[in-house]
Amino acid sequence: MTMDPLVLMTDVEDATEALLRASGSLADGEMGAPSLLAGWTVGHVLTHLARNADALTNLLTWARTGVETPAYASPEDRTAGIEAGAARPVAEQLADLRAAHERFADAAAAMPAAAWTTRLPLAKSAAAVPWLRLCEVEVHRVDLGRGYTPADWPDAFALRLLRAIVTDPPAGSPDMVLRPFGLEHPLVIGSGAGPVVGGPTRALAAWLIGRADGADLTVSPDGELPEPARWR
Repeated sequence: MTMDPLVLMTDVEDATEALLRASGSLADGEMGAPSLLAGWTVGHVLTHLARNADALTNLLTWARTGVETPAYASPEDRTAGIEAGAARPVAEQLADLRAAHERFADAAAAMPAAAWTTRLPLAKSAAAVPWLRLCEVEVHRVDLGRGYTPADWPDAFALRLLRAIVTDPPAGSPDMVLRPFGLEHPLVIGSGAGPVVGGPTRALAAWLIGRADGADLTVSPDGELPEPARWR
């Protein structure tokens, strides 16, 4: 899927600002409340979003300088960073998230054109990093469980997400044919020999990444919906 990283950075900016505005109404006591992700509180999700921005900043720095800069020092370091920040009050959480976003935006702005073609872990090229960040912001905003749902995703994001899943499905994805409402041509995962699953673009994308149960989808021939593979 061809992506213009600078166009996507505009989308990242808009999505982040919307997340920060909406999260400004959270109370400190909600930081310890459960999110929609098992084992994570609202504070865990917000802290993860900040640390993920720093991780992706590391990848852009790697692409720009040629100096190997892993996203995280280790899986343990990633987990520790999220745990360390999860219980902070709202103002501190949001200030951290904004600062991390600004570092990421600065790293993207500093990228020479040629650096966007650099191959990186987690991405086929540096040009895909802004898309990874946009997914983090939009999907984890849903995971906060505070009123934002896949139905609120922008049309362009939902369609791009659906096409991205079809283009590079998770390992173990079952064969199926997707028929999103409003698209003339079906989207095929695997051999195309599986069932035909239809529904709104947002609903299909949310189901495929485990953020919806598929209750508003149809399947043909009649029967159970296939079980999507674990996404990311």
